[in-house]
Amino acid sequence: MALIKNRYGKGRVRVMRIHRDGDRHEVSQLSVKAMIEGDFARAYTHADNSTSVATDTIKNIVNVVARENTGLSTEEFCQVLAKRYLDTYPQIASVAITAHETKWSRLSIGGKPHPHSFVLDSNGKPFVEASVARGGQAALTSGIDGFAFMKSTQSGWENYPHDRYTTLPETADRMCATSMVASWKWSAKPSNYPAVNARILDTLLEVFSTTYSMSVQDSLYRMGEAALAAVPEISEISMACPNMHFIPMNLSAFGLDNNNDVFLPTDEPHGQIECTVGRG
Repeated sequence: MALIKNRYGKGRVRVMRIHRDGDRHEVSQLSVKAMIEGDFARAYTHADNSTSVATDTIKNIVNVVARENTGLSTEEFCQVLAKRYLDTYPQIASVAITAHETKWSRLSIGGKPHPHSFVLDSNGKPFVEASVARGGQAALTSGIDGFAFMKSTQSGWENYPHDRYTTLPETADRMCATSMVASWKWSAKPSNYPAVNARILDTLLEVFSTTYSMSVQDSLYRMGEAALAAVPEISEISMACPNMHFIPMNLSAFGLDNNNDVFLPTDEPHGQIECTVGRG
């Protein structure tokens, strides 16, 4: 039987980097997955480990590169890490690095940002995916997973097909909430990855918040258009948005109406809306 494809590596390598610039510190907590492909087939087919790099060694390199590069953005760190594997082991043909970040936000005391104290930001996990092949072929994607946002009005769902299976009433005034997974592909290096990533999120949220939504589909496309217009260094953006539903409660048994004031929060089952917007 033929070995069709193989790769291996180390997952969930957790590392916290602290970059010290005088009294001011920057922190970056990552969970890294490093996967390698190359001349490793004989480990599978002939029990020959002579070319296989130990996964413990793969983990150690993550920590060494972290120590040597405390100040790099996650995007730059992942690219440097991938290159280290290629530079060290000629039997490696390509490397795929995925890093998810646990966000720590700087604490403010009396309105003044504190130089070395932080609070956990639990809304969404930023991530980076870097793929680098020997010979220079590379791809870099940034994004965020589980980023939740909502608006309490200025959203509707109307003029859709009705048949004998349809029970959902049309509305021009509903809550709209989601926990978004979004990713964007870099076609050029920006001046500052964290700052431009923040600009992309700010742009998405501004469109969502300040314009009426005919549907989640309508909002996502316009959000993607705006992000591409704001950041020329990305070639496309993908968004996947499961609905977080808020169902109006029936209070008629208590002699009360419900003018979109009281809801039952639920997230299962949920609508799943996805799209990719790119440059033509």
